[in-house]
Amino acid sequence: MKAKVKLIEKYRKYSEGFKKSIVDDFESGKFSVSQLERIHKISNQSIYKWIYKYSNHNERGQRIVEMKDSSTEKLKALEQRIKELEQTVGQKQIQIDYFEKMIDVAKTELDIDIKKNSNTPQSSGSATTRRK
Repeated sequence: MKAKVKLIEKYRKYSEGFKKSIVDDFESGKFSVSQLERIHKISNQSIYKWIYKYSNHNERGQRIVEMKDSSTEKLKALEQRIKELEQTVGQKQIQIDYFEKMIDVAKTELDIDIKKNSNTPQSSGSATTRRK
């Protein structure tokens, strides 16, 4: 005869002081939610609930965004790249202005029209043209 076995639900109950200490660790910046989850083996949903319940700064309806170190480093690298590109664009603009000024000087002083006139017919290539 088989004995009836009833499974015992694994359910942990945490004290209010423990929950508040978890929230304090998060708010002080010592640990992120994912780190607290790994350290204490508590689901992140529970930790977020406690943050919304016991935190002075976070309220329900507001999203908590944690920036990882890699995200901040990536952001700094992207900002540096933008700065370098803006500098390159500035240098190219100076070159363009210089070349345009040289074209104007060549036209006024040397009477040489460097800019291609849109009315000029296109060249047929390197083939010789016949004259009639």
